[in-house]
Amino acid sequence: MDVKTILLQQWASCLDKEDWFPPLEKVLEDITFEQAVWKPVEGAHSIWELVCHLLFYEKRFMMRFLGETANEPQAENNDSTFRLPIETLENWKETKQEYFYVHRELGKILAKSEQEDLYRQIPGEDHSLVLELKSLALHDAYHIGQIVFLSKMQGAWAGKRSF
Repeated sequence: MDVKTILLQQWASCLDKEDWFPPLEKVLEDITFEQAVWKPVEGAHSIWELVCHLLFYEKRFMMRFLGETANEPQAENNDSTFRLPIETLENWKETKQEYFYVHRELGKILAKSEQEDLYRQIPGEDHSLVLELKSLALHDAYHIGQIVFLSKMQGAWAGKRSF
């Protein structure tokens, strides 16, 4: 099995294909606005903040890979990547949809990439597409675990799941 196939499988596992952990699209399916903004303690991140954080890094990487650095999101530091838009139900829905869109677009980029594309250095990064997507998939999996835990803390996690 080649590296591209492995990365495509990992990438899909983070969004919509069951694997060792639940895919984010399924996890967020029934999360309400109230559950999305809830925090167990002060200083913790909400589900929505975690999705914003994931979206920031995926969108930034996609813009860099496409050479559209003028359109990439900006942040003063990592903490600011968790910042929410105005807290409305519509904005919560838009954040989820944008995340799903960007994640799928990155999957399409990976699927279309030739061997030389996978290993070329990304503008603004000191590593290649293949290394960045590997890191982003691990990053997603880590935060998906946090999102699952937050949903369980709120009783939003179904008692019996297929995964």
